[in-house]
Amino acid sequence: MSKRGYAASKKLLTGLIGAPIAHSASPAMHERAAEALGLRGHYQLIEVAGADAAGLRMMLEGVRRLGFAGVNVTYPYKEAVVPLLDELAPGAAAMGAVNTVVARDGRLIGHNTDTTGFARAVAPLLAPSGNAVAVIGTGGVGKAIAFALASLKVSDLRIFDSETARAEKLASLLARHGGATVAKSVEDALDGATGLVNGTPVGMLPNRGMPVPATLLHEKMWVADAVYSPLITPLLAAAQAKGARIMTGRELAIYQAADAFELFTGLAPSTEVMGEAFDEVMAARSAAYHAA
Repeated sequence: MSKRGYAASKKLLTGLIGAPIAHSASPAMHERAAEALGLRGHYQLIEVAGADAAGLRMMLEGVRRLGFAGVNVTYPYKEAVVPLLDELAPGAAAMGAVNTVVARDGRLIGHNTDTTGFARAVAPLLAPSGNAVAVIGTGGVGKAIAFALASLKVSDLRIFDSETARAEKLASLLARHGGATVAKSVEDALDGATGLVNGTPVGMLPNRGMPVPATLLHEKMWVADAVYSPLITPLLAAAQAKGARIMTGRELAIYQAADAFELFTGLAPSTEVMGEAFDEVMAARSAAYHAA
């Protein structure tokens, strides 16, 4: 639908496919952004665990037919939806992972705003040259993070995954985009690294683990985490204790949502409004967690 169409209808239906997603801050961010633009937005959580290709196809057909402007896609379906879509934006096609599906003229088009969102968020942390950055985890979000770093011309990108074949597959995809080295271990990935990004769910509540040992962190590096529940994960707490600069999952969450909203509507949302909505959700979740 065009900008004029949204302005005329004042209605916006979007959503999120994944599992588990009850904790998501996306409804608050998208609905508040819509309200600020004079739209009546509804963001529907579509939580279905264990869906196979047929099940995903049914959900996507509903998106196509029921008036959705589009949906976001999260774990565990970011790669599984790819062959079910009508078209892929170049970035999503290059990495084989989608987190945003736009419904346009009866067609479903896949994009990846994890990549664009992370690139916006991490750019201030990168040195002008000589970056050596380790990415731990090469699943859906790890892929997007690696492609974001490649787009920012990181000169030495190291990737590690406990499933070596998955990391090697990502390295082959990155070969046309600056390349990446598959590390044999976390220690190997972090040897001399100036930056570290956790692209795994390790550290997400109720998990309190760390994707790398604290002994590998130091004050001359920066550390980012894609996890945002809690904002200060065990990894980030350990990095802070060592004097390292940190970036929470807040910025990625907000920027990827803002980029998705613009794809859905053609309208640029306020990241400040989205950030306020995100912060309110996180504050309420923290209070509930500590009260339990």
